[in-house]
Amino acid sequence: MALTAETPAEEGEARSENVGRIEEIQGVVLEAVFPDRLPEINHALRVRRPEAARAEEDTDIAAGEEEWLVCEVEQHLGDDRVRAVAMDTTDGLARGTEVIDTGAPITVPVGDATLGRIFNLLGDPIDLGEPMPDDVDRWPIHREAPTVEALIPTAEMFETGIKVIDLLAPYARGGKVGLFGGAGVGKTVIIQELIHNLAQEHGGLSAFCGVGERSRE
Repeated sequence: MALTAETPAEEGEARSENVGRIEEIQGVVLEAVFPDRLPEINHALRVRRPEAARAEEDTDIAAGEEEWLVCEVEQHLGDDRVRAVAMDTTDGLARGTEVIDTGAPITVPVGDATLGRIFNLLGDPIDLGEPMPDDVDRWPIHREAPTVEALIPTAEMFETGIKVIDLLAPYARGGKVGLFGGAGVGKTVIIQELIHNLAQEHGGLSAFCGVGERSRE
């Protein structure tokens, strides 16, 4: 599982990573101490899950399955401490658990190899398809935002193919649009139609990001 540009060495190999220890856990928020050097903000941390350690002796647990928990550094607290947010549940973790600084932010795959695939927030495919190629480009999720000049929409209407939108509330090409409404009024249906029409009529590509309950759709 290639999460970042730098992958921690396996046990038994020479280790040069920046290693710390968990000092406090509150829900998905944890604090860790790094005596050598502090990880930078937005760097990814890796914590070995307890069940992964048990898998080495328990044949009923697949070795390597859900082996690492990934966290993201959000704040420097002083006294060699950082505060990080876990990207999954912290159940089973305890004070003193080793934390490894990967030296880079979380990265996700980009390019043609990602078309038609489904990924989690760590950039790992979850659609039971083929593993991503080893040579696929991966970009950090934290990058510099486009300049204001690059975001200025043109004075041209983007034809969605949905007549009521094109007539009453046309979208500007290159602009941003938000859909607000109560439950069950058709927001997701409109998004699906936009994705379909964008591909069929304009030959474009769409990226759908599901957050929370949106991921079930």
